[in-house]
Amino acid sequence: MGRGAPVVTAPGAPAGPEAGVGGGTGSRGGAGQALGRALRAVPVPLALIAMIGLAGAVLGRVYAGPLLTRLVLGAAVGSVLVSVASRRLPSWLVAPISVTAMAGWTALSLRLAATRAELPGGLADITADAAANGIPRLLTAMIPVEPTPDTVLVPLVAAWLAGLAGAEVALRAGRVLLGYLPAALLYAAALYVVGPNADPAIGTTLAFVAVAAVGLAVPAAGPVTAAGDPSAGLAPAVRAAVRARLAAASAAGLAVVVALAALLGPALAGRVDGRPVDPRRYVEPPQVEALDESPLIRISGWALNPGQKLLDVRADGPAEPAPTGTPEPAPDADAGPDADGRPTPIRLAVLSDYDGVTWRVGATYRNAGRILPATAPAPDSSVRTVRQEITIADLTGRLLPAVATPREVTGARVAYDPTTGTLIRPEGLTPGLRYTVTSAAETPDTTLLSTADVPAGDEVARVLRVADGVPDPLRRLATQLAESNGASYARAAAVEQFLAEHYRLVADAPSGHAYPNLNFFLFGPRNAGGQRGTSEQFAAAFAVLGRLAGLPTRVVVGFRSTGDGPVRAGDAYAWPEVLFDGLGWVPFDPLPRPDEEPRPVEEDFRPTPEEPPPSEVPQPTVEPTQPPEPEAAPGGPADPGGPSTALLVGGGTGGTLLLVVAALLVLLLMRRSQTRARLERGDPGQRIAGAWREVTDALRLAGRPVGGDLAATEIAAQAHRALADATAAHPSAGRDARIDELAGLINQVAFAPGTATEEQADRAAATATAYVTGLRAARPRWRRLLWSVRPGPLRWHR
Repeated sequence: MGRGAPVVTAPGAPAGPEAGVGGGTGSRGGAGQALGRALRAVPVPLALIAMIGLAGAVLGRVYAGPLLTRLVLGAAVGSVLVSVASRRLPSWLVAPISVTAMAGWTALSLRLAATRAELPGGLADITADAAANGIPRLLTAMIPVEPTPDTVLVPLVAAWLAGLAGAEVALRAGRVLLGYLPAALLYAAALYVVGPNADPAIGTTLAFVAVAAVGLAVPAAGPVTAAGDPSAGLAPAVRAAVRARLAAASAAGLAVVVALAALLGPALAGRVDGRPVDPRRYVEPPQVEALDESPLIRISGWALNPGQKLLDVRADGPAEPAPTGTPEPAPDADAGPDADGRPTPIRLAVLSDYDGVTWRVGATYRNAGRILPATAPAPDSSVRTVRQEITIADLTGRLLPAVATPREVTGARVAYDPTTGTLIRPEGLTPGLRYTVTSAAETPDTTLLSTADVPAGDEVARVLRVADGVPDPLRRLATQLAESNGASYARAAAVEQFLAEHYRLVADAPSGHAYPNLNFFLFGPRNAGGQRGTSEQFAAAFAVLGRLAGLPTRVVVGFRSTGDGPVRAGDAYAWPEVLFDGLGWVPFDPLPRPDEEPRPVEEDFRPTPEEPPPSEVPQPTVEPTQPPEPEAAPGGPADPGGPSTALLVGGGTGGTLLLVVAALLVLLLMRRSQTRARLERGDPGQRIAGAWREVTDALRLAGRPVGGDLAATEIAAQAHRALADATAAHPSAGRDARIDELAGLINQVAFAPGTATEEQADRAAATATAYVTGLRAARPRWRRLLWSVRPGPLRWHR
């Protein structure tokens, strides 16, 4: 083409140099417009992210640490960015992509929370448990809530779904205000869940409103062009009418907003300082069964089987010195490093409520994480840390043993009552369960006890309450003990000393701590079973007498422990505690010392009736005078008509021996008659039951009694162990009999009466005879001689 050739241009296009200049300007203008559109599109996603993050910050105020807030913010960023990146895709593809990303972020978050909380198990098990229990555990968790998988799952999923819904509505549909609705609902839900458990979120709420306003205002900013004017192409008259209607609508909307602000503003402002409703009141916290609500009734069953291994304890740190008044350790217990020579007891439950029949925990348990809420220690007590690793063996129920007061628990999911300091595992205890508990053990300043007072008022009304129906003897005894001891500690010490000196600690006393049981324990005749009991009766009697004397008391059930080694059923016991100002709860020991014989209840301590009964009204009597005995003449002989002293002594001794031999023969015949009646008389079911009684009586005679709460198979296992121990010491005693078969027969008689045969009854009799013979042969010689004449079996089953 030559230089002079004409330039052909498209119709309407600028020619010559202006075309090049204009084309460059158009490119730069298009890029600028694209950048402007991008900048105007940024504030809405940022506003959605910030609003959802603020909802996480509001909820995070009741969580321990910032982990939940960070995870919710991550969910907000992820959900909104997925929607922004998928704007060019069809709308039906966005939800599956976003849900897939949500699953990945949720799995990562749950693993992080489980690692922080040191929870065992795989990711699948953790996720399934969190999905099944997330909502109830979130609403029943103790504050501050530890961010564990089950307490972060629901907020994470809700935050991601709110970001997905808000971004799709605001960005894809262009309805920004409507797109804010999911984030606003999430924020309101966070406020509702927090309820009255945190300060008002005034600053966070103002920030939430400001972010929403910026997100609404920024996209509309910029010059208004003719292309953006909806009335630009209309005739002047029509354009004026449209603009008038728009102005009227805007004015009406503004008026409505101002009116609502004027009407609802004061009401909303008044609600700022009001106490919101706690949603936890509508959710039932973890519950326990009757044995866990009142574990005091388990003391007697444990006492009858002292060798049963309940748990293993391993100390991971220094043990605490036991407070003054802690019950003495067993004679064979190792006192450990404590300064007072007493091991720190492991607490199972604290019982504060008494209705005249049963002592109960009365706790409201809340699901808790590893870190338990800290309570301020008593001002006049020292605190040391005790760290123990505990492995459950045969202990059942839900109560979790720990040294008072637990501060951190790892290895087990727990629920906690901060009022009593009692722990439970909602899923129940299982053999092999291992957990580590760190406790803050308090030691009161013993030098202040003598002058310490006890608190009063509504705060301690629960531990001062005395149920109706107190027997008069209990009330009079408490009055007598308190009258001579004015100081609070002196009253508590008087009750402690009175119980320790006048009553006997036994293992076979029946369970019971209702008013009638305590009345019989304190005042019943000794020859009828009164004035003897387990630690259940001692602790309950102390607590009731203390409350009658004006002392705030409670009962604690726990175990003696040296800090290392097994804890057995024989280590279980109960003790009372008294609350003192500045010193906290101080334990007392009303149990008698093992080497001291109980003294009779003195008349000045025995409650006397207000008016003597008619039979006891003293009557004037006249004693007859007797003439003086005639005195023998000095040096005169004695009366020759009486028998000699040697004859009297010999006759008395011989008569006594004859009576003893006759009594032993009678007992021997009665015992043999009882055995024959059990094994040979009656139908097969009665004979099998008689054979079973022979075995249980033999165990009791051998010093291995079985508890009434044990099943037949458990008794059979104990019988195996008893005979195995006996044959180990005396190999000639014989071998074990078929006790398992006998246990199966007694279960058959109990659950399918009338199905036993004569052949089964004969086998049961032979088994019982062989077992009793083997167990008796293993006893020392003099015990074997007394075996058949001991009267116990004649009265044990009456």
